[in-house]
Amino acid sequence: MESLRVLELYSGIGGMHYALKESGISAQVVAAVDINTTANKIYRHNFPDTPLWNKTIEGIPLDDFNKLSFDMIMMSPPCQPFTRLGLQGDVADPRCKSFLFILELLPRLCKLPTYILLENVKGFESSSARDYLIKTLSGCGYTYQECMISPTNVGVPNSRLRYFLVAKMSAENSSIQTSDKGCSFSHVTDSGFHERSSVLRYKCQNIDQPPEDNPNVHVLYKRETQMDSQKKTNQNKDLSVQQIQDYLEPQMNIDMELYLLKPKTLLRYGSILDIVQPHSRRSVCFTKGYGRYVEGTGSVLQCCMENEISSVFTNLDQLTEEEKLQKMLKLNLRYFTPREVANLMGFPQSFSFPEDISIIQQYRVLGNSLNVLVVARLLQLMSSEHFGHSEGEKQFSVLGNEYQCS
Repeated sequence: MESLRVLELYSGIGGMHYALKESGISAQVVAAVDINTTANKIYRHNFPDTPLWNKTIEGIPLDDFNKLSFDMIMMSPPCQPFTRLGLQGDVADPRCKSFLFILELLPRLCKLPTYILLENVKGFESSSARDYLIKTLSGCGYTYQECMISPTNVGVPNSRLRYFLVAKMSAENSSIQTSDKGCSFSHVTDSGFHERSSVLRYKCQNIDQPPEDNPNVHVLYKRETQMDSQKKTNQNKDLSVQQIQDYLEPQMNIDMELYLLKPKTLLRYGSILDIVQPHSRRSVCFTKGYGRYVEGTGSVLQCCMENEISSVFTNLDQLTEEEKLQKMLKLNLRYFTPREVANLMGFPQSFSFPEDISIIQQYRVLGNSLNVLVVARLLQLMSSEHFGHSEGEKQFSVLGNEYQCS
């Protein structure tokens, strides 16, 4: 295979670029596009030779895209229009404007790219934006597959469930010539892509179903249910997933004062912390708010193993504030460092931050990024000769469905 020319849209800190390298596919990123100045500084620091366009996508003329003559588009459009905790504005959200522009632009390109890979949050699979995407791809002659995947599917002890779509130009349509009038949509029916969306919605609902109540499971935290506790126990028993300790920095390299949880944080949020240990095989999704906020932003690490978590949290609410604090301090809880978060997200050791990027900024851009190893695996499957055939579908099914058992 000749070296592929790749266009990286919403390039962020270069997660897709690193995935491309990790995949082993012979490829060159001919342009990366993003408007986040902090992310662009980090991208340029790690990929100084890649053309980086600090432009809005909808402000780039068609001719400029055509001049790139790219074979692949990799993109992770803004997720805010589709997040469960957001307003779910979908295509009406202004932040969806650039993605809609891409879908309108695609059929008008002089040469359609052979491959397209898209990542987004859970919620995108049931959106109108997704339906428009499928209609556009089908009209242009692409074969596509969709799946919901978490890093646990590739053995990484971190939950980050995301929607992925990979598309490849069908062999019989590879010679299609496009024009300003675009591709033909005559064979596309609404029932086709709405039916596919319903299947994905069903699979997502199943993925999120917690295990049934087990009366023998001990609940440690005031806001943790028996189902939550059982799910964590099951995850830590999954030997196909590596342990957290495989992703940690040597303790001698860490300035603990920067990462230890403050007493006021322990007192206010101790009952809702997601605490993991070095031998754990799980952690929750790290978001852009990690390090600034506590609830729902990511796991914290227990560094002192001399005390059992159960001995600290049992009957904790019956103690005075000072007694609570002294018990929780025994666990020596700290935040994961940005380097450790990057490790869990599959970034190689060669990845680094410019010296003037603060710790909070590092957490923020990592929370907006993606898992490199998951995307690398998808790129390998997408470029294989089996893609679009039953064997390829089987491989995607295995990769996407393993999460249901984690």
